[in-house]
Amino acid sequence: MVQYFGLAILIICADQGLKYWIVSNISLNQTQTVVPGLLSLTHLRNTGAAWSILEGQRWFFYVITLVAVAIICYLLFTQGKKNWLFALGLSFMLAGAIGNFIDRLRLGYVVDMFQLDFINFPIFNIADSSLTIGVILIFCYLIFFDEKRGTTA
Repeated sequence: MVQYFGLAILIICADQGLKYWIVSNISLNQTQTVVPGLLSLTHLRNTGAAWSILEGQRWFFYVITLVAVAIICYLLFTQGKKNWLFALGLSFMLAGAIGNFIDRLRLGYVVDMFQLDFINFPIFNIADSSLTIGVILIFCYLIFFDEKRGTTA
């Protein structure tokens, strides 16, 4: 179990470290190309979720994040030993939730930076990616490993 919380801490540190670097080195709303036509770093402030949904609803995000973190920790402690993929997915989700929560508490907004230049997609950060990876891993667990699949109620 310790390794899953350790992974979450590493992801949170990477997320916060890159956000600090972005704020220190790229002016707000400025872009630096990393791989032409593929990836740029753009310093943005987001007070909402993806596509700025629920913009400015700071307290909503505080509450929903605290509830999510409590549920994820409960599941890690009670169900995490049953399957490594399930626990791994939960640790990625935990890291993503906490990474953006730290920004909201400290700054009042989330620092976003990754811009995919080949598609019209919201600019995102490591915490957002971690949440997405966690959800994908949980779905993989449910599809391939959950012993309850295939049964009817």
